[in-house]
Amino acid sequence: MKIRIAHSPDSDDAFMFYPMVKGLIDTEGLEVEHILADIQTLNEEALKGTYEVSAISFHAYPYVADKYLVLPSGGSVGDGYGPIVVSKKELQSLKGLKIAVPGKLTTAFLVLKLYEPDFEEVVLPFDKVMDAVQEGLVDAGLVIHEGQLSYQDRGLFKVVDLGAWWKERTGLPLPLGCNVVRKDLGLENIRKVERVMRRSVEYALKHKDIALSYAREYARDIKEDPDRTQRFVSMYVNERTIDYGEDGRRSVRLLLNMGKETGIIKAPIPEVIFSDEL
Repeated sequence: MKIRIAHSPDSDDAFMFYPMVKGLIDTEGLEVEHILADIQTLNEEALKGTYEVSAISFHAYPYVADKYLVLPSGGSVGDGYGPIVVSKKELQSLKGLKIAVPGKLTTAFLVLKLYEPDFEEVVLPFDKVMDAVQEGLVDAGLVIHEGQLSYQDRGLFKVVDLGAWWKERTGLPLPLGCNVVRKDLGLENIRKVERVMRRSVEYALKHKDIALSYAREYARDIKEDPDRTQRFVSMYVNERTIDYGEDGRRSVRLLLNMGKETGIIKAPIPEVIFSDEL
């Protein structure tokens, strides 16, 4: 059976998918085709049910829950850290400001709206957000991916780390991205995908050096700095990527319910979220 697996062209996703891409693990007969696209594009494609397996933002999940379930492995969770808001000068507040964001379905955008509901968003590709801040086109920018470690290289200031804010407010890690599997594959194939995804993450964590060597090619601003690449990958590929854990799963539901209660999320929150809950 051939399945398409779509994910972001960033170092943490590259790291966890490396064993699958290179055929280093047993895929149980699944023929895997990899598709690379930025997270906002993946969120939009998931609305159409395009790919059998895809990385998406947790913010997008309620809108695609009729078509997909969340795999228990492959998630990106920030425990006390996460997307950051940066600016060209120090800011005391974001209220009423113009802020560049990497897509309105990203989890980063959802958490920013929970943190400060009153701002004007300017949607840009994630890799253009810091450029817009530097050029003075916006007052601040919401930074995801490797930019969380490289913003200071551009002389920018951190206004808030949304993962740290979430931890302080809830005591929980911040679930950002997940891998989803299409329901119409059927339970047998869904279980197979669960095992293959977990196997890929576990292999990468067990063979970090070669997986990191591959992942560095996708590390953009920090690719020439092996230490920072390793630090970034370790932030988002770890034991929680093998399984979210009880507190991680609790945080997923809390985040989505808060988004719903505040009117940011317009879709219903499903009873069953994770595929292994079936």
